[in-house]
Amino acid sequence: MKYPLASDSWNWKEKLAILKIMWNGRYTMGSEVAEFERRFAAKMNMNHAVMVNSGSSANLIGLSAMVLNKKYNINPGDEIIVPAISWSTTYFPLTQLGLIPVFVDVELNTFNISIEEIKKAISPKTRGILAVNLLGLPCTLIALREMCKTHHIHLIEDNCESYGALYKTNLFTKHAGTFGVLGTFSFFFSHHLQTMEGGMIVTNDSSLADYMRSLRAHGWVRDLKTSELYTKTGDPFEDSFKFVLPGYCVRPLEMSGAIGQVQLKKMDNFIKSRRANAEIFTNEFGKNFIIQQESRIQKSSWFGFGVVLKDSLEGRRAEVISILRKNGIETRPIVTGNFVKQPVVKSGRINSRISGNLTNAEYIDRNGFFFGNDHRDLTRHIIYVRKVIGQLT
Repeated sequence: MKYPLASDSWNWKEKLAILKIMWNGRYTMGSEVAEFERRFAAKMNMNHAVMVNSGSSANLIGLSAMVLNKKYNINPGDEIIVPAISWSTTYFPLTQLGLIPVFVDVELNTFNISIEEIKKAISPKTRGILAVNLLGLPCTLIALREMCKTHHIHLIEDNCESYGALYKTNLFTKHAGTFGVLGTFSFFFSHHLQTMEGGMIVTNDSSLADYMRSLRAHGWVRDLKTSELYTKTGDPFEDSFKFVLPGYCVRPLEMSGAIGQVQLKKMDNFIKSRRANAEIFTNEFGKNFIIQQESRIQKSSWFGFGVVLKDSLEGRRAEVISILRKNGIETRPIVTGNFVKQPVVKSGRINSRISGNLTNAEYIDRNGFFFGNDHRDLTRHIIYVRKVIGQLT
């Protein structure tokens, strides 16, 4: 591909980190993961960060912890409001836990969940809003947080695609992923921070963090210090094999923790480059496509360049994608498109409901796709796309 969707952001420093792990001989979760968690929490200005093996697992463990921790009062049959466009494992943990995802429409100019549609969807069964910061752009998180306070429900953030996204006001600067009870992150190859596979959950709730630490590793108490979940006897023979929650095994590798520490030092420069690329892209294509729009206080970290065809290009996505592919330009749908059209929903395998019309999600589903963005200067790639698209307009 002349313009791939993602690229490798590693150099000798990440490879050296792996070699050090191999030299030490400790490959499973240990001190390197713990140190990465500490540094990540500090970077996000949060009390706790719990690393797992993927962003998908981060959603599963975070939501499972909220269901099992009775103070959140989330039970099977309760509803969680979700956007109609996101990745599949935003939704699957909800149904696996017996919760009901309520799909609402998104905004056409941001691809993120619509505040107005959320208002219509809230019911006596609503226990939370799962806000997805899509393709690097934060949702209207301040308004969502206030809405949750008003209705006594919980804000949860899927921030897997939006590491480095910010809210910047005259009063504060705050990371996307830190507005809710918890926020999840993904460190997959194509994401901002790459640890092979990997994910993270951040929270300020110490109790919830302990639930997550237990759930990620078999439901045992081995990784807990002092906790309401279990009072240790002090005998490691006994305490190492006590199980208090119906857990999973989604621990990260020690290598991923070591790589994460190296990558974290690079992230500010990587995000700066992504934003510089985005400025060029929006200047080049603002007249051809609907492109995600930041507000005055939102700072996208530009996972990719999400676009929606309009005017003379509307309805011609197959033609556009075909020409791009022939010219070595890689693209993907806007995540999964309108998720309610996916076979897993249409077949009834997910117990869900739809609130209102999904007009914008459907338009994006038919006319949307995204180009890649990464830490490199992509000016020549973007100009190349400009030349190719010129054949169509």
